[in-house]
Amino acid sequence: MDTKLLELLVCPVTKGPLLYDREKQELLSRSARLAYPIRDGIPILLEDVARPITEEEAARPKAPSPQP
Repeated sequence: MDTKLLELLVCPVTKGPLLYDREKQELLSRSARLAYPIRDGIPILLEDVARPITEEEAARPKAPSPQP
């Protein structure tokens, strides 16, 4: 995921920051407790498509920023 794009994206529900989970190919919104999928390199920022995240996922330390 492009780091410049990630800096521009916000959660459509809360307008808060998103964390990139490289392993799961998702963008996490801790404040909304949602995980938005990334499909073919494109973030799908639709609340209807996002999955709820667990307490453990919300409490995880911030993942390191992706390297270009």
